[in-house]
Amino acid sequence: MEAIRAKSNSADKDLRDRVEQQLDWQPEVTSTEIGVGTDDGVVTLTGFVNTYAEKLAGEQIAKRTYGVKAVANDIQVKPLFKKTDTEIATYAVSALESRVDVPHEKIKLIVKDGWVTLEGNVDWYYKKNAAELAVKYLSGVRGITDNIKVAPQVSTIVVKDKIEAALKRSAEVDARRIRVEAYDGKVTLSGDVHTWFEKDEAASAAWAAPGVTQVSNQIAVMP
Repeated sequence: MEAIRAKSNSADKDLRDRVEQQLDWQPEVTSTEIGVGTDDGVVTLTGFVNTYAEKLAGEQIAKRTYGVKAVANDIQVKPLFKKTDTEIATYAVSALESRVDVPHEKIKLIVKDGWVTLEGNVDWYYKKNAAELAVKYLSGVRGITDNIKVAPQVSTIVVKDKIEAALKRSAEVDARRIRVEAYDGKVTLSGDVHTWFEKDEAASAAWAAPGVTQVSNQIAVMP
């Protein structure tokens, strides 16, 4: 039992070191106040950053690190310059209007204590993603809740076929290890992959299909 515990502790330390080195290496993360905890492949990020975008970047870097099975992102955003909710809302509206891939007339936003909530309806997931992308880099934003809904447009069979074809085309994903189920715009992915990056790529391929309103990514990461 002691030998197993020692081996587990050693693996956790090695993983923590790898995540910390990746955070130091990547230029998207400038904060030196991020803590990394590891427990059997589960990484917990704590500490403080200046922007919401940096918080998300830290999470993505941790996910891409080999051996990571899951990430709990408890990093807090403390903006360098305080913005009022009215200022953030004004900047956010302008940011949405400036993007050609965002139907801004169909989207409403609410800002409370620096947290932006997006609401509305779009016909493609990339438009939902573009709306979130437009506001997440704004100064003063502490977090985003994206409640934008994607309206389904195509049949279940077409959605399933398109996702399976996209997975087979991807050089980053072993499609043979992934199962796709689709019903009424809702897609469930299952199976297993070697890295979190593959898991995310599979989800991205699913979201890219027309009419997809929800993706349940149940793919297991098996390093």
